[in-house]
Amino acid sequence: MGFTNALRRLLVRTVDPQAASLYSSCVTAARQPKFYAELGVPDSLDGRFDLLLLFALLTMMRMKDAKAKQRLFDLMFADMERSLREMGVGDMSIGKKMKPMLAGFYGRAGAYEQALAESTDDKLIAALSRNLYGLKSGTADDAPTVASYIRLAVAKLAEQSDAELDAGRIVFPSP
Repeated sequence: MGFTNALRRLLVRTVDPQAASLYSSCVTAARQPKFYAELGVPDSLDGRFDLLLLFALLTMMRMKDAKAKQRLFDLMFADMERSLREMGVGDMSIGKKMKPMLAGFYGRAGAYEQALAESTDDKLIAALSRNLYGLKSGTADDAPTVASYIRLAVAKLAEQSDAELDAGRIVFPSP
């Protein structure tokens, strides 16, 4: 079964249309081919996971309602669990696989939030190089471009009304 059909089934079962719509927008943004073909994001499970986390985090940072943020978070990780099961991970191993994914989210969230609070992009570029590009040291060639895109995305998200966000509508700029 394709990703789109599985996501559609998950979203149909979701009782929160706001979270479902926001999550779908994050997934769509993270699947834009330009990130992988032109901006050097690894087209791998890790690369896709990191980019999805980044878009979800940007969305959550924009959201004001803590309960709505939690519903988006819960839906995202329910989809991650579903994906692991589709890849053949058994019940006994799910927890072992989910724990590092959750830790990764919280670690990246802290790094990106701290970096975005800075006036320069140095920390953001370092966080992207380390997380999105998976470099142990050094800077990924395309990290400065992605950092600029993230700053633009944050600005565009700030321009969107709370009513639109509450209705589950969020728009990310094209990369």
